[in-house]
Amino acid sequence: MGNKCLKKREEMDPADCWDLRALFESDEEFEKAFSQLESEIEAFRAFAGEMKKGPEQMYQVLTARDEIHRKFERVYVYASQKYHQDMGNEKYQGYAGRAESLSAVLSDAVSFVEPEILEMDEHQIVSFLDVYEPLGLYRRMLKEQLRQKEHILSPQMEAVLAKASEMGSGPSQIYMAFNNADLTFGTVTDENGEERELTHGNYISFEESPDRRVRAEAFAKYYEAYDRHKNMLAATFTANLKQAAFFANMRRYSSVLEAELDGGNIPVSVYENLIEAVHSKLPSMYHYVALRKKILGVEELHMYDVYVPLASETAKEIPYEEAKEIVKAGLSVLGEDYVALLEKGFTENWVDVYENQGKRSGAYSWGAYGSHPFVLMNYSGNLDSVFTLAHEMGHSMHSYYSDAKQPYPYAGYRIFVAEVASTCNEALLIHYLLEHAKDQKEKAYLINHFLDQFKGTLFRQTMFAEFEKLTHEKLALEGTLTAKGLSDMYLKLNQLYFGPDMVSDPQIALEWARIPHFYTPFYVYQYATGFSAAIAISRKILAGEPGIAEKYKEFLSGGSSMDPIDLLRICGVDMTSPKPVEEALDVFGEYVKQLEDIQNA
Repeated sequence: MGNKCLKKREEMDPADCWDLRALFESDEEFEKAFSQLESEIEAFRAFAGEMKKGPEQMYQVLTARDEIHRKFERVYVYASQKYHQDMGNEKYQGYAGRAESLSAVLSDAVSFVEPEILEMDEHQIVSFLDVYEPLGLYRRMLKEQLRQKEHILSPQMEAVLAKASEMGSGPSQIYMAFNNADLTFGTVTDENGEERELTHGNYISFEESPDRRVRAEAFAKYYEAYDRHKNMLAATFTANLKQAAFFANMRRYSSVLEAELDGGNIPVSVYENLIEAVHSKLPSMYHYVALRKKILGVEELHMYDVYVPLASETAKEIPYEEAKEIVKAGLSVLGEDYVALLEKGFTENWVDVYENQGKRSGAYSWGAYGSHPFVLMNYSGNLDSVFTLAHEMGHSMHSYYSDAKQPYPYAGYRIFVAEVASTCNEALLIHYLLEHAKDQKEKAYLINHFLDQFKGTLFRQTMFAEFEKLTHEKLALEGTLTAKGLSDMYLKLNQLYFGPDMVSDPQIALEWARIPHFYTPFYVYQYATGFSAAIAISRKILAGEPGIAEKYKEFLSGGSSMDPIDLLRICGVDMTSPKPVEEALDVFGEYVKQLEDIQNA
């Protein structure tokens, strides 16, 4: 749909738009709150040095900080969402810019709080907690800070590290500038013989082309660009590993992996178990690859044959009204209260449904404490859009339950569990749709959709995670990495993960150079662990395990009141063991078998 036939924002039906009055009644009210907040942030600076004077003072400072953060959240979300609904609107561009600037001012104003807590003696904090009951609200938060105390340095050293961290972000900034602004890929001749520019944005759609020549050409051109700059990219990547190692070392961690996992108190064994479990189930991936080769009818399966769909979507248009009913039916196994909450979201305008001119692309769920969550969609009437709705409402339900149950300091949840609710919804939905599929063609399409998710999330992100682990270890051992060394290591992993039926083309050895997530060390594994936990929970729900729906809602209500590992244990999922990952991969194996049976029928 070209931009010319898209409606302007003001032409959209309000029934299909989110109602941001849950945050502020009007722009005037927003402006008032904004200027009030500016003066409250300035006033907060006067609290510096107060906390150690006594438990009441400590409580006063911490609650004042929460209050400011809470107000800021409302302002920030409103400004951003007004901007996202039409990014061409100058007024709301201004709102978003001002909220961004205020964010930096706020961070600076509250920056004294944590160092002051950490300067205090642990016994003093414990005695404060003992004598002043209201302070008990912050017991877990204070305990968490004390847990990490051994990794906090003297105020002077902390000041040096803060200044050094600006340099530390250098490699990442260089990579982003190069990858997003300087790198060009040339053109590709599409299926209709037309020259089209190849970009990051359309690379995957070229790789999904039914025309193999188009796929191969896009693949070759894409990696050619990285090949031309591989030595610079290897140096930038190595510099990023070195800065991460420097900070981990300064903070007295034995490795970067340990340092990065410590924030969520995640044992290193969780990371190692993930890799081990995926290795043990690689034969299912090889089975899938062999099936892909057979369905595509090619003599050799190449890396540019990985994204092309194995089954075409049944071209049925699904109106949004119907999508909502499908999602409610698919998730009804979670109980009437869950469905009633979905219905509340649908009827009370949590969702901004359709695309309009200038609207931000993609989809997300976001909100502020004290108001319900909001979902941005660009609903396009296909099955993918229905899955996106289920996924984003999963995030919204997670936030809604957490906000309802937890006080502000513990309402937000960590990244480690952030994708569980959304993926669990998708797993329940796919099961429902398969049960109600009207023919084998629709079944094949659904299974292909789900297998692609497994492949992209569980196998691919674990392969990335293993590559990161190997590169950090190699750097610690040898002190240097080269483009050739990195590429050889990556190619070997690619061969291991895709198996004997896949031709690991030489270009794929350079894939490490195109993954921006590698500049945030040891982040991507959480996609794979979250996906596994979600599949494990959905299996229990579908098997009708007694009490599981209630336990699941207890998990959703947990926020960050417990460590992520302990939250998942509520549902009987122990991520310190390889079992959830192995079970999720068994589900993958079952679906591969089902797709094979459909093909052979």
